[in-house]
Amino acid sequence: MPTESNPSTAPVAHRGWTVTFAGLGINLALGVLYTWSMFKGAIEKEFGWEGDHLNDPYALCCLAFAFTMILAGRCQDKFGPRLTASIGGLLVGTGMVLIATTTNYAIWLLGFGLLVGIGIGFGYSSATPPALKWFPPSKTGLVAGLVVAGFGLAPVYLAPTSQYLLAHFALQKSMLIFGIAFVILVCALAQLLVNPPPGYVAGGTPAGAGSAAPKPAASNVTPGEMLRQPLFYLLWIIYFIGAGAGLMVISSISGMAKTSMGHLAFIAVAVMAIGNAGGRILAGMLSDRIGRRGTLFLVLLFQAVLMFAAIPVTGAQNMAGIVVVVVAALIGANYGANLALFPSYCKDLWGLKSFGINYGLLFTAWGLGGFALSAVAQRLVAASQGSYRSSFITAGVLLLIGAGLTFLIKPPQPKAPA
Repeated sequence: MPTESNPSTAPVAHRGWTVTFAGLGINLALGVLYTWSMFKGAIEKEFGWEGDHLNDPYALCCLAFAFTMILAGRCQDKFGPRLTASIGGLLVGTGMVLIATTTNYAIWLLGFGLLVGIGIGFGYSSATPPALKWFPPSKTGLVAGLVVAGFGLAPVYLAPTSQYLLAHFALQKSMLIFGIAFVILVCALAQLLVNPPPGYVAGGTPAGAGSAAPKPAASNVTPGEMLRQPLFYLLWIIYFIGAGAGLMVISSISGMAKTSMGHLAFIAVAVMAIGNAGGRILAGMLSDRIGRRGTLFLVLLFQAVLMFAAIPVTGAQNMAGIVVVVVAALIGANYGANLALFPSYCKDLWGLKSFGINYGLLFTAWGLGGFALSAVAQRLVAASQGSYRSSFITAGVLLLIGAGLTFLIKPPQPKAPA
């Protein structure tokens, strides 16, 4: 059981929102992962790296982040969110400070790829569980969406901040500044992440009462019990498709937008980040109203339509910039929706006692989906001489398959009492 409890005498409602926005703030800092494209240009210019060397630290960071969620989730469940998030802040800061001292490729793999990736996993895994514990099931989607929105929104402020720092302090000093700032911010906000006191019961309307949100079929399911349910693997596959197909496009949106927007392509990236964050909140709220499965089906189906619509939009030389920006925002919103819906599903189906490690296991779908499908997209673009058409078609077909699979989602039957 978590060892932390609520030491404050503040009203319960205020305490829950304090924890929620502290989690959002931590994710705003940890979203540095999404600004790698800016670091990559500086690395190429200052270090002379090229080819896979430019992407390897980022790819390793994504994998380390995804698989650390299992260990970090266990730490969050056992020792509480405050300690877990503090460890995350220290690791991210240490990794950034380390790479600020060298141009060595192996040290960058260790610093950014492993230490920053592991640190992000510890911080991210500890932000959502305590927030969810303060609120009734009818607010699960909204609260989860708000907490994870920080990660998607991070590029909106980190991109211009990175641009300023790189222009005035060069790459390595910029990493040092980021490292020190992240230690201070994450560790400070971590002190606000507390679980409710023992015996606390969140008030409000239960999920499903007056809404279509699913009623929990089981509570406090252990990781072993969860892994024995076919439902876990079905959700894992859908998450793999939804996140991976979105990342296929998101990782290349700047290059796509340059075809029709030229040097203003960064606007599409910034608007996509806003859509990414907004989609997490809106999808969470919608799922509280109409249910997780219906929302997930709509998200995947709409994302598939967007992929096919994006083919002529990004390929045209004279396409209006506003059209590209709108498509980028919608793609970002639909991708971000996955990051709110799956933790909500995890809480609904398997409870909060082992939520950290249970969601960590499910979250590996995000890491492997992004890694595998981004690599597929890279090869498709190379094979088609720079055209993104085949990437969009592949992503669209996969998303249609994912939307179809949502009809197979059925909550497990609760065990009959002995």
